[in-house]
Parts: sequence; C-alpha cells; structure tokens
Amino acid sequence: MSIEDHIHKKWMKRAIHLASLGRGQTSPNPMVGAVILDKAGKIISEGFHQRAGLPHAEAMAFNNLKSDPRGGTIYVNLEPCCHTGKTPPCVDKIISSGINKVFISMKDPDARVAGKGIRILKKAGLDVHLGICEQESLDLNKSFIYKNLYGSAYGVLKWAMSLDGRLGLKNGQSKWITNEKSRSLVHKLRTDFDAIIIGGNTLRKDNPLLNTRGLKKNEPLRVVLTRTLDLPIQSNLWDTSISKTLVVYDSSTAKEKYLDRIPKNVQIEKISSDNPKLLSKILAQRGCNKILWECGPELATSAMKSGCIQELITYLAPKILGGDNCMSPFSDFAFTSMNDVINLNLKEIRFVDGDLCLRSFIKNKINENEIYGSPPKY
Repeated sequence: MSIEDHIHKKWMKRAIHLASLGRGQTSPNPMVGAVILDKAGKIISEGFHQRAGLPHAEAMAFNNLKSDPRGGTIYVNLEPCCHTGKTPPCVDKIISSGINKVFISMKDPDARVAGKGIRILKKAGLDVHLGICEQESLDLNKSFIYKNLYGSAYGVLKWAMSLDGRLGLKNGQSKWITNEKSRSLVHKLRTDFDAIIIGGNTLRKDNPLLNTRGLKKNEPLRVVLTRTLDLPIQSNLWDTSISKTLVVYDSSTAKEKYLDRIPKNVQIEKISSDNPKLLSKILAQRGCNKILWECGPELATSAMKSGCIQELITYLAPKILGGDNCMSPFSDFAFTSMNDVINLNLKEIRFVDGDLCLRSFIKNKINENEIYGSPPKY
C-alpha cells in the first residue's frame, strides 16, 4: 500500500468511526460520517448523522468548517444523497463548496440514490473515488442495506440458556439463568435496535419491560405478535410513558372482542396471517432498520423458517438444568437429515463473568455474499 493510499484509508476510517457514533439513532436512515480536508491535506471539519431529521453528515461537516474547503477533499462512508427529503441533497452542497475530490466507501442501496449521487458529482467535474474501506462500511450499515434490498427489517434473534440448552426449569422458573453482567449487556444490546419483538406467550408468562433501562433516549418500539389477542389486562408493556408499544395480531385467528382489553395508548395493527415475515415488512415500512427478536421457542422457530433472522446472539451459562420437558430455544423444525439442519457462521465468542456470549450468522447467500462478502448489487 502506498503512502497516499494509507492516508486515504486513514481518513475514511475516521469517517466510519464518526458514522458509528449515530448507532441505534439514525433509522430509517443509515449511519454516515464525513471528513473534510483543505487543499493542503489538513483536516478542517468533520461531522456525522446524529438521528433522522437532523442534518446529514456532509451538511454537519460543512456547518463546522474552520477554513475554506475550495480545492479540498471530502471522505464519506456512504454515497451522498441526491434527493430532497427532510434535508436538502448533499451533492449540491459538495459541488457548491468548491471541493475537488470525493472519496466514497460504498454506494447507497436506496433506490432514490443508488449511483445517481456519484454520477451527479462526476458530471459536475469532481474527481470521485469509490471503494475505500468498503467492507467496513458494509458491516456498519448491514441492516440499512438489508432493508433496502429486501423490504424487511434486519432480524437478530437473542436468547439465554444453560449449558444443556434449556431456557428454564420444568416448573417454568427461568430467573436467572445468566449472571447479572450478561443481563446488563442485554440492556445495552437493545440500544442498537429500533424494535423488540415478543409473542403473546412471552407477554403472558414473563410480563417483561423490554427497554434499555434508560441507556437510550428514544427507547426501541416494543412489539407483541399474537394469534389470539388473549393478552393480559395488566402489563408492563401497556405503560407507554417511556417506550411505545405495538400489538400486531393475526386477523384470521384472533378474537377481536379482546381488542377492548388493550389500552388506547397502545398502537394496534392487524396482518392476514401469523407469518412473521409480514411483521418484519410492517416494521421496515415504519422505518425500522434493525429488530431484535426476544421471543419464545414457537415464534423463534417460525421467524427462522420464514427468513426473518439474519443474526443470532446466544448467552450461555455454565449451568445444568436437566429435565425431559424443559423448554429449549426452538420448537420442532421437522428435520429428517443432518443435511437439512441450519448451519451457522460463528463470528464472535465473548466471556462475560463466567457466561459465554456467542454471535453467529445464518449461513446463506444473503449473509455470505450480499451482506458480509461481495458488495450488494443494485
């Protein structure tokens, strides 16, 4: 690698780091960072997209300028936008600034951009370079990419279990399998998500809070998917003073007379069947890039079968629960051969005060080629 290439990579990595500061806050938008150098190669500004509705990274960087950018360079981890939404097009600001060179890590998969921004910059006479630190940018915005390519939210399934694969005892007790540090990390994990999903059984059995315990200003949307609408009259999720709650029900099986049980402050939507893919698409339309499934075995299995899960996070405690009828993370997939089983790519193993945290991805074309390997085609 030449010295010049090393310099370009250094500034792009800085832009990616800045972008990551918006993690969990920018949906439905991506995480974007920008760095501006003057014509002598000295940094004169930087910025990142903090949350939807606020200035984009490029705009923030131009607002923070310390000196004249004419003849300079801008580094941005995602193709600048060329459409007018809640904010003006970033390409216009780049062109009018007098900047000569633009380094872009990856194209924007959003159909409103998808290479158009790059073409506008080139047509205006700017020197545009594409592809520096592309893999890092793909990894950072994988949920945004996935939603734009497939119209569904990027799904992560999380569960905690004992060493023998149990979620609880035969009598239903499950508090607590993992240690306090693991449970604290789950609260932090939730800050990275736009919505958290459970099924009606989990609501009835656990009455969870499903929040970050104050770690995130705008708490994730709490979602209950139910086939029956037979939900408790009293529930922690009915208190929406801190976190909003959405109940989604299967209109083909639910008894709609139970709708009266649900407080008016809770949002309600109906779908035509209990296919979790319908829920994933609804949440994507609501602006959710990334959703966390914290559901029981039946819904977890259905979500896996319907392709709603791209990533899995497992907390494993060094305990033996035993029991023939104890609950396991999944119900029956009806596999009849080892060739049918779901294969995972284990990407990360962490020790958490004696517990283990495993991070895996589904082994399929989407994850291996279009999200984690070769750049997505659009």
